Amino acid sequence: MEETNMTMPTKYDPKSIEQGRYDWWLKGKYFEAGDDPKKDPYTIVIPPPNVTGRLHLGHAWDTTLQDILTRMKRMQGYDVLWLPGMDHAGIATQAKVEQKLREEGKSRYDLGREAFVEETWKWTNEYKGHIREQWSKLGLGLDYNRERFTLDEGLSDAVQEVFVTLYKKGVIYRGEYIINWDPSTKTALSDIEVIHKDVQGAFYHMRYPLADGSGDIEIATTRPETMLGDTAVAVHPEDERYKHLIGKMVKLPITGREIPIVADDYVDMEFGSGAVKITPAHDPNDFEIGNRHNLERILVMNEDGSMNKKAGKYEGMDRFECRKQLVKDLQEEGILFKIEEHMHSVGHSERSGAVVEPYLSTQWFVKMQPLADASVDLQKEDGKVNFVPDRFEKTYLRWMENIRDWCISRQLWWGHRIPAWYHKETGEVYVATEPPSDIENWKQDEDVLDTWFSSALWPFSTLGWPDESSADYQRYYPTAALVTGYDIIFFWVSRMIFQGIEFTGGRPFKDVLIHGLVRDAEGRKMSKSLGNGVDPMDVIEKYGADSLRYFLSTGSSPGQDLRFSIEKVESTWNFANKIWNASRFALMNMNGLKVEEIDLTGEKSVADKWILTRLNETIETVTRLSDRYEFGEVGRVLYNFIWDDFCDWYIEMAKLPLYGEDEAAKKTTRSVLAHVLDNTMRLLHPFMPFITEEIWQNLPHEGESITVAAWPTVREELTDKAAAEEMKLLVEIIRSVRNIRAEVSTPMSKKINMMIKAKDAETAAVLTKNEGYIDRFCNPEELTINTELTAPDKAVTAVVTGAEIILPLEGLINIEEEIARLQKEWDKLNKEVERVQKKLRNDGFIKKAPEKVIEEERAKEKDYAEKRAAVEARMNELKGE
Repeated sequence: MEETNMTMPTKYDPKSIEQGRYDWWLKGKYFEAGDDPKKDPYTIVIPPPNVTGRLHLGHAWDTTLQDILTRMKRMQGYDVLWLPGMDHAGIATQAKVEQKLREEGKSRYDLGREAFVEETWKWTNEYKGHIREQWSKLGLGLDYNRERFTLDEGLSDAVQEVFVTLYKKGVIYRGEYIINWDPSTKTALSDIEVIHKDVQGAFYHMRYPLADGSGDIEIATTRPETMLGDTAVAVHPEDERYKHLIGKMVKLPITGREIPIVADDYVDMEFGSGAVKITPAHDPNDFEIGNRHNLERILVMNEDGSMNKKAGKYEGMDRFECRKQLVKDLQEEGILFKIEEHMHSVGHSERSGAVVEPYLSTQWFVKMQPLADASVDLQKEDGKVNFVPDRFEKTYLRWMENIRDWCISRQLWWGHRIPAWYHKETGEVYVATEPPSDIENWKQDEDVLDTWFSSALWPFSTLGWPDESSADYQRYYPTAALVTGYDIIFFWVSRMIFQGIEFTGGRPFKDVLIHGLVRDAEGRKMSKSLGNGVDPMDVIEKYGADSLRYFLSTGSSPGQDLRFSIEKVESTWNFANKIWNASRFALMNMNGLKVEEIDLTGEKSVADKWILTRLNETIETVTRLSDRYEFGEVGRVLYNFIWDDFCDWYIEMAKLPLYGEDEAAKKTTRSVLAHVLDNTMRLLHPFMPFITEEIWQNLPHEGESITVAAWPTVREELTDKAAAEEMKLLVEIIRSVRNIRAEVSTPMSKKINMMIKAKDAETAAVLTKNEGYIDRFCNPEELTINTELTAPDKAVTAVVTGAEIILPLEGLINIEEEIARLQKEWDKLNKEVERVQKKLRNDGFIKKAPEKVIEEERAKEKDYAEKRAAVEARMNELKGE
């Protein structure tokens, strides 16, 4: 048991309270899973950030949401595992390291594969350190004992196991695919290694003759040299101009080969002539069309960009020389009838500057249909993946139902090397988790696997799979929730689901909480080119992690984008400052209260009963909304309770007993303050971990840290609905008097006579019992409370639920202005009456709404109508009617 030890500085300084706290949490092992096997497990695996750089605001948002969930579940008594880790990010990381080498005047080829991989590990370890440091600044409750990396040994075992299993099942296969090819260095390039530049080119318009001599069909191309590999002409199936030609043959100029006219939805009817040449070996879109129509793939170039034997008389020419000669030949034959200048985007090799050639190559693929079918079927079962918001399930299913085979090989050195070997003499393929015993006769595939291949296994590979007897896999899988952005549903979420089903027999996570993207204040995507990016560490430096976290987590609803606004972060800092000052006041007045001295059984004031009732309501609402992932709403509820109810009203009312002579009342008020503040800090802790821990450590408490304190639960015995209604009336009266004083420029310090006309004796008794609050907050010279009162002529009135306030302000008001003010009030109340009545006349509402909601609306109608009648009566009095 600890007693209050008030050590809170006068001013709220996030830097000083956050300093050292994270290390203190880690030292206390509060984030480590497995403390009690009797607890129910709750698991989240972090979406692993790429080791290509520092974390951005999107990471901060994503991880804050996960931290909120795991901190709350830990407090609710779960055995929580939040597993950290990072992704090797093959393409992106290799590009970064190659860029660094270029700045040193080297290339990866100068180093060789082994040395280059060593260099990339150095980069990786450096950036792992940066990322961990940023996690600590954000206050993330991660279990570092279980940190994983997509290239670590255990995960490599899982990747190889999956590849070999799928290969043996016939789900992984080798096939041809279009890649980016650099003819200068004779190497495949990843998309990230291709720089697109606008260059002056041309559209070459040609007429291909129909084989039956009945006419011709017009096409246009920017790369005429590829026409030598054409295997079809495509038109849109709905294009009335060409419907009669579908299925006919065209004679390909120069070569004389006959090729078909096919119908495909890909063709844009509005662009050009609406007919396009199809060259499956030299264009990625044509490749897909070729697959759909079983077209031959004719490669007409060599690896160095020169034309090959299939190019006929142009064999041996450079591709651009061939273009010039071919254009000349086609013009002479009358095939090419127009050359139109055209600026277009052309891919260039980042390494050599050469124009990149889309080039047919043999790659590894995953046959997606069986895996996708199983994923779609899962969504019809009880054990499906729950998408939050559920509209994203349709997005996911639409993609799964229209999926194409997945190309998983990448021409890189950094990544999981494909576990396939080719016999040096026979070319036989050997796929296994271990190399062949006579390794000297075999050569391993040079390629690595797509980064998403290993990331797809993340929920189970991180927990020890393929060793299914692993203690962590047995206890913590499947995971409870995945938190991620809508932009990677296809790349990552879908792949984790189908691999989870295939290798573990069910869903890898119960829920997927989808958030949007962080945009700037104008709604634009953050980017280097716009210069509108924000470093979360800069925000933390100025406003603290709690302010950033609270803004990020409560600034939007699930699935929506978030607009970053530094002004909103600043207002969150103001909120934290308000909490700090209110807590300091409460602690200063607790007089060394010990935890065992907290006693809520004594006689309580209406304010005590009300704040305890409001606390219960807040606990129930925050818990319910958090379980539905509605953190924006949770933020609103907490803000209103803390700022309005606790700080602006209860603390002000608590000053009466705290500064009074009644010791019993003081003791009760201190206990209520301690109880409410303790529970409020617990509710707020997942959102603002640093400030809540600091305040909680100063409060009378049991236990070492708020991180492992119990989540608040509703205590029904502390709910008093009648007291809450009494307080509502008092607050309404005090607000009305303050508003009237402001309108007639009469300061609170100036005493005025005050009359309250209660609608019945019961209301009059409640007001009389609480005269002390009315005296303290309305400052009347003389207070009259009665059921029978007549307002003097020159008085200002206000109608509240159950009473009318009359302030005789002789000489301070203008009768005409007061009538105008009352007319505005009447109009406002009349609108409310009409709105509620319209709702109650709506058959749809009456049929669908719960009885409780209908009753609430009827009570509102009665209340607004009574207030409107009272305002109308007062207007008539002033008018002398």
